[in-house]
Amino acid sequence: MAGIDSRIVIVGLPQVAASLRADAEQAIWITQSYVLGSTVALLLVGRISDIVGRVKLYTSGFAVFTVGSLLTSLALDPAQVIAFRAIQGLGSAILFTNSAAMIVDATPSHELGLSLGINQVAFRMGSMAGLTLSGIILSFLDWRALFYVNVPIGIFGTAWARLRLREVGKLERGAPIDWGGFVTFTVFIMGLLLALTLAAYGVVETRTVAVLFAVSVVSLGLFVVLERRHPHPLLDLKLLRIREFTGGVVAQLLNAIAFGAVLLLLSLYFQLVLRQSPLTTGLLMIPLDIATLAAGPLSGRLSDKYGHLPFTTSGLAVISLSLFLFSTTDESTPYSHLVAYMLLFGAGLGFFASPNISSIMGSVPPERRGIASGFRATFFNVGYTISLNLAILITTFTVPYVLVTQIIASGSTAGISDADRILFAQGIKTTYLWLAAINTLAILPSLLRGRRSNRHEPAGIAVADP
Repeated sequence: MAGIDSRIVIVGLPQVAASLRADAEQAIWITQSYVLGSTVALLLVGRISDIVGRVKLYTSGFAVFTVGSLLTSLALDPAQVIAFRAIQGLGSAILFTNSAAMIVDATPSHELGLSLGINQVAFRMGSMAGLTLSGIILSFLDWRALFYVNVPIGIFGTAWARLRLREVGKLERGAPIDWGGFVTFTVFIMGLLLALTLAAYGVVETRTVAVLFAVSVVSLGLFVVLERRHPHPLLDLKLLRIREFTGGVVAQLLNAIAFGAVLLLLSLYFQLVLRQSPLTTGLLMIPLDIATLAAGPLSGRLSDKYGHLPFTTSGLAVISLSLFLFSTTDESTPYSHLVAYMLLFGAGLGFFASPNISSIMGSVPPERRGIASGFRATFFNVGYTISLNLAILITTFTVPYVLVTQIIASGSTAGISDADRILFAQGIKTTYLWLAAINTLAILPSLLRGRRSNRHEPAGIAVADP
């Protein structure tokens, strides 16, 4: 479900923006609001799941996501789409946070990497379906069908989760919720993401961005103070003392900053530089997901046997190589070269993701898995949001913002000169180069977290069997 919706808008974004007459800022917020809506709730969802149970919350997440999808399909203007996408994001936060925690609760330690790898396959299958499904839908139906297609799936998922899932995790029933921590963390995240977005688009004065950054920093300071004093904190800061947990989360953050915008850049490249249709674009991007589907479970199983470190590090290195290769492409690059680059990127992502999640979740005590998963997901979403903003910002170093708006909002390069189209392709190339550098930085925290074989649980940590 999350996989489908993470991609279904990417291919259709130019069409959605053109239909709603949205400018570049509004077009990106259609994707950003989904991420923002989920990010602000992740820690709270993780904490509540540790108290009331992962299964109850997971089931409610399906319902919220389905309602958000229905409302988005009925929206009349860009503002409504943005607001209802945020509701979808809240539902996805509940699903995203609890799925990994439930899998860790129910899986023996020697199978953890494989189980999380299978979960990644489910996400990637949805992602692949999202790419192709969006192209098919837009070839025959209005953009609203991109969202109401989620409704029957969501109804089925809600009912199935209600009937089939059972709680097996260790919980802290009756513990109070740290609402002060939630408020200060929400202000911190919203201030940070809004400041980054407004800075990327240059639509407000520098003073406004500075104020938002200042509010974000102050809120973060208050959050840390409150968490250190609260007997049942929203985020147990002691988790950061676990080197494996911290190293994995920081590596994931940097990797998310590097890869978050890649799919959008590829979609814009195929549609606006190579002038392909939405359906063709979705089909052309499938090799990326095929590689991830193949590499995910394989790396998960191998990391169960040999430890996470060889796979997380090599995966990051392959991702950096592929991003560098993407930076060499232009409007005349053969598709066979693009396929090779996408296969490298997808394989690297598959080799990194499953062992990294297994390393993070396997390093924390059972009663902290919900909040640990929420913290991990928060860092991922923050990195993903930064990536989208950073991509636009770097692109405007080469391409005037007015031209970027014109190309994205029009949904095509009709009326755009060949010189401007080539300039837009150059901006995309520059962005890939920056993303490659950022992803390379993720190798350091991945290495510094140390080596731990997943065949044995750390002292004091037990995994609940199914």
